[in-house]
Amino acid sequence: MQQLLLAETLLKLAAGFVLLAAPGMTATVAGLDRPASGFWPRLLGAVLLGLAAATFIEERLPGSKGLGLAGCVAINLIAAFVVGSALAMKSAAPTRRGRLSLWLLVAVLTTLALVEIAYA
Repeated sequence: MQQLLLAETLLKLAAGFVLLAAPGMTATVAGLDRPASGFWPRLLGAVLLGLAAATFIEERLPGSKGLGLAGCVAINLIAAFVVGSALAMKSAAPTRRGRLSLWLLVAVLTTLALVEIAYA
């Protein structure tokens, strides 16, 4: 369980920092529409950093009330469902690379959630 929480922390920390530092370039590299403003991608980066902090607290402090593995499962499954739904409605990404990036994200989030369910 500790390794799963560490993996969650590192993934969310990395994605959060990338979105905060370079939101436009991140979208371009992923094949998504470049945002007119960096506000929303940066806000998502901040949320991911907050989730990483909560997961880190849960992992490091015994008896803490951080995010926990069950919370990570819920977040990952909801995010995968929302991104998958946008892809199914063909409103998620204009390029093939963007769609591939998002389907890969759905697969990673779903797989991670299933592994976490097995350990929860």
